[in-house]
Amino acid sequence: MNDWPDRRTGDRSERYGRGSASPQPEGARAMPHIQRRPNPQRPPTPPQRPQVPPQSQGYDDRYQDGGYANSPEPGYDSGYNTGQVYGSGGGGSDGRGGGRRGGGDGGYVQGRPAPDWRRRIKLGALTLVVVVLAVSISTYFWADSKLKREVDLSKVIERPESGDGTNYLIVGSDSREGMSAEEKKRLRTGSAEGKRTDSMMILHDGSNGPTLISLPRDSNVEIPSFVGSESGKTFQGTGRQVKLNAAYAEDGPELLVRTVEFNTGLRIDHYVEIGFGGFAKIVDAIGGVELDIPKAFKDKKSGADFQAGKQTLNGEQSLAFVRTRYAFAGSDLDRTKNQQKFLAALASQTATPGTIINPFKLYPTMGAGLDTLIVDKDMSLWALGNMFFAMKGVTGGDGTSMNMPISGSVGGNLVWDKAKVKQLVEQLNNDEKVTVKGN
Repeated sequence: MNDWPDRRTGDRSERYGRGSASPQPEGARAMPHIQRRPNPQRPPTPPQRPQVPPQSQGYDDRYQDGGYANSPEPGYDSGYNTGQVYGSGGGGSDGRGGGRRGGGDGGYVQGRPAPDWRRRIKLGALTLVVVVLAVSISTYFWADSKLKREVDLSKVIERPESGDGTNYLIVGSDSREGMSAEEKKRLRTGSAEGKRTDSMMILHDGSNGPTLISLPRDSNVEIPSFVGSESGKTFQGTGRQVKLNAAYAEDGPELLVRTVEFNTGLRIDHYVEIGFGGFAKIVDAIGGVELDIPKAFKDKKSGADFQAGKQTLNGEQSLAFVRTRYAFAGSDLDRTKNQQKFLAALASQTATPGTIINPFKLYPTMGAGLDTLIVDKDMSLWALGNMFFAMKGVTGGDGTSMNMPISGSVGGNLVWDKAKVKQLVEQLNNDEKVTVKGN
């Protein structure tokens, strides 16, 4: 009975070379644990020199002249298979086996490539640009939504031709809108109903530098024909002479613009108005305004009480400073000079990196100003920003500040010098350097 597996028989001769018990020898096989001695019947086979790795890859210096150093006989072949397993030695691996590349050359560490700092910097810069754009756009729309575009200059009739540059009519009113009883008492504004103009200025922004011209509230002017801003009814001019601030009291900003244009011949492009409360809040939002007061003065009506020298004014003190007129010999003319000085300092100290790039100052300042600003319907944030920076430049470079030229007075009202006013307007319309001197 055959007890061998399938396809095998009892003839063990078929297993020749497979470890059979046949007297025929098996084929030669490498036996690493057996040392073979030389056969005296045949010449010895020359020893094969093993492939020796470079010393930088863990060379075993026991190999010399085709055999081990200090071996008992030259050319001795132990038959031992080393497997060519080399250690890392001092040079490390080639970086593909998870090791560290030697030499500190910024190569692979634990199989991970070094960070690409140039790419990271580019991504960081791109992210920063996107964030800045997003904040800028959102701030623009937030600020634009706060502007009160209530003045319609299209209702103004018989307007002069436009000249070069841009002309702003800036009005400070005594409006108490939004002020509490405590604020009215602290700021000494009184509680009168309605609103009147407390200061009026023309700011011309042109290529020859900005020019700021104060219009005294007691200026003697003629009320021309006009269309009522609310009624739409036409009122014919009768040659009536009044103080300039009476035009505002009679029919608001539209009639004030019409009166200024009629009496000067200068076209007003934009109208900007701010009340008492907003003015004080802007000053407090930027941490006060530093001012150099040349001479001490005091006024009970405005609450002013200032010593000479440099000092920082808060909102309450600033409002008292720009409203004071009874403490000065020149009354309203001296007050307009103080107003110009203060507004230029306010603009200069507000338009600084410390305010613009600091959100904790920028947003309160913009909020305080925009909440109380009243502008014309065509006013954009861009135009408002240009006005602000032109105001800042009044005291520097080619900027000029002056009062409207005065030739005398009538019935307590200040009379403008018509010849000088005409020359001044021509220079502004032609965007020329202003050479006319005011009071």
